[in-house]
Amino acid sequence: MKWRIPLAVVALGTAAAVISRRLDAAELGRSWTGRNARLVRMGAKVGGTYASTAARKTFASTERREELDRKREFKTAQQVADELGQMKGALMKLGQMASYLDDGLPEPLRMALAQLQSNAPPMSTALAIATVEAELGKPIAELFVEFDPEPIAAASIGQVHRAIIKDPKSGQERAVAVKVQYPGVDQAIVSDLKNADLLGVLLKQAFGGLDPTEMVDEIKIRLAEEVDYELEARNQQKFAEYYAGHPYFQIPAVVPEFSTRRVLTSELVEGFGWAELLTRPQAERDHAGEVIFRFVFRSLYRMGAFNGDPHPGNYLFHDDGTVTFLDFGLVKHFTHDELDTFATMVEAAAVKKDAAEFRRIVEAAGMLQPGAPVNTDEVGEYFSLFYDTVANDAEMTWTREYANKIVRHTFDRDSPISQYATVPRAFVFIQRINLGLYALLGELNATGNYRRIASELWPFVDAGPDSPVGEAETAWLARR
Repeated sequence: MKWRIPLAVVALGTAAAVISRRLDAAELGRSWTGRNARLVRMGAKVGGTYASTAARKTFASTERREELDRKREFKTAQQVADELGQMKGALMKLGQMASYLDDGLPEPLRMALAQLQSNAPPMSTALAIATVEAELGKPIAELFVEFDPEPIAAASIGQVHRAIIKDPKSGQERAVAVKVQYPGVDQAIVSDLKNADLLGVLLKQAFGGLDPTEMVDEIKIRLAEEVDYELEARNQQKFAEYYAGHPYFQIPAVVPEFSTRRVLTSELVEGFGWAELLTRPQAERDHAGEVIFRFVFRSLYRMGAFNGDPHPGNYLFHDDGTVTFLDFGLVKHFTHDELDTFATMVEAAAVKKDAAEFRRIVEAAGMLQPGAPVNTDEVGEYFSLFYDTVANDAEMTWTREYANKIVRHTFDRDSPISQYATVPRAFVFIQRINLGLYALLGELNATGNYRRIASELWPFVDAGPDSPVGEAETAWLARR
């Protein structure tokens, strides 16, 4: 077959394990001292680029100054993207999040950071094989019928390889995706969490309006769970079981016999990615937007959980309109009380439009200081922006401008209300979900009556279907 693993690679055997000890230290820079030094060097590069540009601009014409600014932006953006891509772990995760959340970033920076969404530098074939063999306890040639040495995807803490196995139950050959964690990434994340605030300072100083505080805090809380592939496998299987037979949601089944804490094997799913979806007719993008929206809020309100990393690399799209959801390493399970708070907030803000009730709920939830000297109607107006898309029973179109407005509003500290507002832990995660989802739907320019779509998913409304996707979901629910 075209991706049969070369015998020379299989023959590396134990030599690869020896090589891996050198490679993981070199590639990951996992020690605190080494990774901290790397951040300092990145800061020096960024600062040097700005300083040299400022010197050249002193005697330059207006046109030349603009040209120098553009060159400086591109150079700085590439420096940061290169460093984050090589470091892997929490710092790269921050780069991925920043890359699609806000068009308020300088466009060259956003373009460079966007490389981190799905094109992280891969580890060597020898290192990947050594990791799989160490985790599964056998030589690669005994484990797999076929194993593609070239990764099909690389992300912040691991990369994915195609393979063929003999199914342990049926004995039939089966195509699978093998996700291999970068050796030492767990130690790297410990270092990253110490350095995360420093990276936030670097980004803020270098790129003006970005305030990554909430992002950094969320990473500190959640990222440690993401290195445990056994936990991810359990989460993925729970979603797969819950959505079994769903007309539009697909979750790859886990192969537990080929999975460990650092290797996760699941069924291989073929499809096309986000970049191709953006070239498809608007009707297909509208459909994909509705499917993703339904997955987010059905999972939240009905499962009490959500895969909390909504970015373009986590979806595969199919010509039949189905969407495959990938990467369940960052799943948050909400309590009944938390879910009840989310639901009553939406009901007060978008359905009843009762500012006094809404204020009571957000004060009780810890989002607003009780008795803060601010007008109740202004409190409602301040938070209402988040509910605009579901507040009215009418067709609407998500836009990048709306998504960016939400991001800027979230991090805006000029409003008098923001002086008394905070974000409790559960809401940091909800905020992360919303910001990521809004950015995706805005990029799709997805159109639909999202008030009616949301009404099907809210626990406090018993609404019937209002679209073909809703009708198919209703039939699926009846079968369950």
